[in-house]
Amino acid sequence: MDKSGVVEQVNVLGEPLQACSYAPLTGFFRTGCCDASSADPGLHVICVKVTESFLAFSKQRGNDLTTARPEYRFRGLAPGDRWCLCAARWLEACEAGVAPRVILGATHRAALQVVNLDLLRRHAVDD
Repeated sequence: MDKSGVVEQVNVLGEPLQACSYAPLTGFFRTGCCDASSADPGLHVICVKVTESFLAFSKQRGNDLTTARPEYRFRGLAPGDRWCLCAARWLEACEAGVAPRVILGATHRAALQVVNLDLLRRHAVDD
């Protein structure tokens, strides 16, 4: 980590971090990447392809990702969209049986602080 709190942007496979999504624009810093930083207490570092069941689960848990929020330039997510998800929320969804598929190349290695690589691999999709 450097002085600004930015962490080296490497994925869980030890390679350069790939972009997750530019449409919708994702990431804690809205860079399109699941960048890690000490400024992000939620650790939004797992790139996923959201599903209807996950979106319903998230809404039930108090985080409605489907409703547009124009004040944040957020159109709302639809099944199939890629999104940088909080590592703890992904694990919670996994334990509930509704974890969205993971794009390993776009998932920051900081996710390994919360979720082990074998579990991420079991939920991986090549996309």
